[in-house]
Amino acid sequence: MADQLVTSFLPTIYGKFTVTAFRSAFEDFPHLALYNCKWKSGDVVHVRIHSECMTGDVFSSVRCDCGEQLAASMKYLEDFGGVLIYLRQEGRGIGLVNKLTAYNLQDEGMDTIRANHALGFHADERNYSDAVDILTALNISKIHLLTNNPDKVDVFKDSRVQVVSRIPLEIDPRPENRQYLKTKKESMGHLFDDLDLQL
Repeated sequence: MADQLVTSFLPTIYGKFTVTAFRSAFEDFPHLALYNCKWKSGDVVHVRIHSECMTGDVFSSVRCDCGEQLAASMKYLEDFGGVLIYLRQEGRGIGLVNKLTAYNLQDEGMDTIRANHALGFHADERNYSDAVDILTALNISKIHLLTNNPDKVDVFKDSRVQVVSRIPLEIDPRPENRQYLKTKKESMGHLFDDLDLQL
């Protein structure tokens, strides 16, 4: 069960949210759950699971689509209500310094997967089991999941949380991230149905 640390009111440019911090593996870096609606046991709740990306979320980097996905998901939740789970697993779980080092390798011609492998990591080191525990702690057992990542859907198989539907969260590609998104689709199986990723 996820350990709740504190709950506070959090007004944002997207709307008014409640934020609850949950203990993570890193002291002083808790996972967060932002929500703006009430639900009863058995209700189907809109959920976005978002892994921390300082470069995208904070500095609006367009090397990836993370920051724009975060903004789009918060706008979606303001319109439809739901929960954003913000997991502290920067750089697909390899940390900020390693991610920046991987950027340098990408600038030398490697794609995001080969860069991670060159640093001794898997293509994706993230783990979403804490998201299942957080949803269970919030008494949520059925969700509409905003994601393009099949791994996020798969984590709920045989769990206490049922994915009733997957809602795409596609961001129009930019010149700086078109190759990155193409790699995610072709090599990592991300579900981009409506994006033009021709280089």
